[in-house]
Amino acid sequence: MSERRVIVIRLNRFKLTAGYGLIWLLLWLDSLLFFRIPGWLCLIGYLLALPLIQLWLQHTRHSPMKRRAIMSIAVFPIWMLLTQAALLFSAYGLLGPIHSLGKATAFFVGLAWATWAVELQTRRMGPAPAHRTWNPFHLAAWYFGKHSRKLRQSLLTLATYALLFFMVSLMITRMTGCSIYESPAGGGEARLKQVVKIQKVLQKNYVINPFSSILFNPPPIDQVKLQLLEVTQHLYEIGQGKGEGAGFSAGSKRGKVRFIRLKYEGGDWQQDMERGSDLNLLTEYGVRTGHIVSDRPEPMEIKRLKSFPARKNPPMVYITGQRQIRISDTEIKILREYLTDKHGMIFADNGGSSGWEREFVSVMQRVLPTVEPISVYLDHPIHRTPYLLPKLPYVVKHGRSDALGWVVDGRLVAYYHPGDIGDAWADGHSGVPREVWESCYQLGTNVIFYAHAQYNKWLENTK
Repeated sequence: MSERRVIVIRLNRFKLTAGYGLIWLLLWLDSLLFFRIPGWLCLIGYLLALPLIQLWLQHTRHSPMKRRAIMSIAVFPIWMLLTQAALLFSAYGLLGPIHSLGKATAFFVGLAWATWAVELQTRRMGPAPAHRTWNPFHLAAWYFGKHSRKLRQSLLTLATYALLFFMVSLMITRMTGCSIYESPAGGGEARLKQVVKIQKVLQKNYVINPFSSILFNPPPIDQVKLQLLEVTQHLYEIGQGKGEGAGFSAGSKRGKVRFIRLKYEGGDWQQDMERGSDLNLLTEYGVRTGHIVSDRPEPMEIKRLKSFPARKNPPMVYITGQRQIRISDTEIKILREYLTDKHGMIFADNGGSSGWEREFVSVMQRVLPTVEPISVYLDHPIHRTPYLLPKLPYVVKHGRSDALGWVVDGRLVAYYHPGDIGDAWADGHSGVPREVWESCYQLGTNVIFYAHAQYNKWLENTK
């Protein structure tokens, strides 16, 4: 192979790598900040890293050090690939282990390279200088003392690297960017259209023999019975405000209804998520209202709510669990701002214990200390539009049998459901009867719609 051809091949390989690097960076930033690229497209983008890694491993087969460098760099695209696959296939229970394993692998791979670099540089140092030195690559540095200098250098390397790794990780996790939420554009009414059809039923004619010895009361001849059939049309222009198509007058053409689940410390915030609970409700909401919906649920840290600008934040967030809720004072402040200043709403569902109600009520007392919870009765709009609910549906009630609400300026800013509604949304519906999970889907649709409709009214009134 000529030297010119080798140079061309190497140049093309670097161009390919640089191009994919930009694609990977875009996908990573979108998964961290913007949530605009479809999940399946992200998965394809991360899969493209595998043949590129194989290409470089093949190219560096005669250089062990370069192969180790390629394998070290490959940790990050493979980490993101596994994370995206878990999201796309609703394996949300694997997200935590994947994140922990990826972070630990990145830490130890980086530590190995840092140790190697320090050792290499130390070997290049000359004899001990006559004067006092601060150089950490020199074992004669005064702060290493006179004994166990190599051990102390290793400990210093570990401490310095761990501190830098922690600072970089903290900086990345605190990146909030310019996240925005937009509802789908449109308009409509806050109800389902009821179509009444009249069906004419002709019964059989009877010929009566007046001389028969059998006595009975015959029906009238040619009796006509009218039946009123009430049919619910799900695909109707349901929304709020004036606009074409189902949606919201202050929405946008690129907007979509999303389902954001809050992550918190101390409990099982991801309950039923791996069973498709969030995505099933989101899909049902789209079918029942005609609104454009996202193709994936979004687990999100509470601090991420701060990144949404005013008038571009989610109208509703969801929280569930059955154990302890640990939320910091900073997160409490962010929730208070979200509910009051940004006109948001919390939809809370007790996932399976009488103690979780106490946990959530305690959190709300910190968020809104001057607001007392009230019972949300069936005549409230959240139970009547777009579905008219005859009773509060639940899978298993944990404690109370009614819903709780926190009201600010006449608007529900938090809605607590006591009966494990997430189980009914999950795959298989946890074995409950059809009428139960259908009512739970209806209540979920009502809560999402109420939050978006109230948010849209606020946007319209504060233009």
